[in-house]
Amino acid sequence: MPDAVLTINAGSSSIKFGLFEIGSESDPRLLNHGQIEGIGTTPHFLARDQAGAVLTERRWTDPGVTHEAVFAELLRWIDGHLGEARLVAAGHRVVHGGRRLTAPAQVTAAVLAQLDSLVPLAPLHQPHSLSAIRAVTALRPHLMQVACFDTAFHRTNAGVVRRIALPRALTDQGIERYGFHGLSYEYIASRLPETAPGLAAGKVIVAHLGNGASLCALAAGQSVDTTMGFTALDGLVMGTRCGALDPGVILYLLQAQGMTAGAVEHLLYAQSGLLGVSGVSSDMRALIESQDPHAREAIELFAFRIARESGAMAMTLGGLDGLVFTAGIGEHVAAVRRQVCERLAWLGVAIDDAANDRGDPCISRPDSRIAVWVIPANEELMIARHTLATMDKPK
Repeated sequence: MPDAVLTINAGSSSIKFGLFEIGSESDPRLLNHGQIEGIGTTPHFLARDQAGAVLTERRWTDPGVTHEAVFAELLRWIDGHLGEARLVAAGHRVVHGGRRLTAPAQVTAAVLAQLDSLVPLAPLHQPHSLSAIRAVTALRPHLMQVACFDTAFHRTNAGVVRRIALPRALTDQGIERYGFHGLSYEYIASRLPETAPGLAAGKVIVAHLGNGASLCALAAGQSVDTTMGFTALDGLVMGTRCGALDPGVILYLLQAQGMTAGAVEHLLYAQSGLLGVSGVSSDMRALIESQDPHAREAIELFAFRIARESGAMAMTLGGLDGLVFTAGIGEHVAAVRRQVCERLAWLGVAIDDAANDRGDPCISRPDSRIAVWVIPANEELMIARHTLATMDKPK
């Protein structure tokens, strides 16, 4: 068997992984994938083959199981599965690369120090990526590791798009709009030439809609604007995050409500968004099934903000040729796609309701001025590609 690379997407209580074969084909081939969920409570390890069949499953009953312990189990399983082949590298999704890390980078002590300094800009995500890197380092100190950044794809945004209207001294310190979900958008851009060739060189809005949600404006496959900014709090309504917010609200919470900075952070990151508006759940599936009118209000607000920000993206692009839905909600929730597209009818969006309900790849009607597509996300493949490319760079 040829050698393999491991892709890792680490969260606060879960780790998603993919194992890719390095072969003669231009793209690495997925061998198997899975996740370890419930870290900190009762971890559950599940691995599947490329067809989705379960290969192995394990549960821990000890809530004290650490990230390093579950990574040790994962690496043991990989060694047993690969046989005589070698695991030659691990690629990590890292949310924030800041100004300096604008391309995938081999993890070194210097790179790790830079990533540590960016934790305040992505407190929900960055610490867990770094914990994963450190856990793998402790277990396999000689294994090459590559950090792949969600911010890197948006470094093609113009200065006027990145700038925040604060004193220049603060901008010089790095307070600007970075954008996120870049690995997802980069993958979609790479798929358009084969999936929708007419859009590959055109003006396209990609809607990455999941528990985290954002939009990206693509011009000929390059990012020219995006809804997330300095942090992953900005832009659209999300599962538990508020999205764009009048900064005066924060001042009010601090001054009039007497909340601490930590309490405000928890409110904005963990208690707002779909969960906060609905009072029911952050899970779109639960909201769709709920009869609570507040759940319907949350869905309506979610779709309204997507449509409103799509208008802004179309302005940056100077027109619009296509709209692509991706990620969990974008790929699987027809009702959300329908609401968004109905609000964008003024741009010439017209969807085929039957195609939308089926989840067809193309859901726009023949007479729609805007082509509307549903393309599954594949950040893991993007990480594998970047890891291989970084391995091949001259040392």
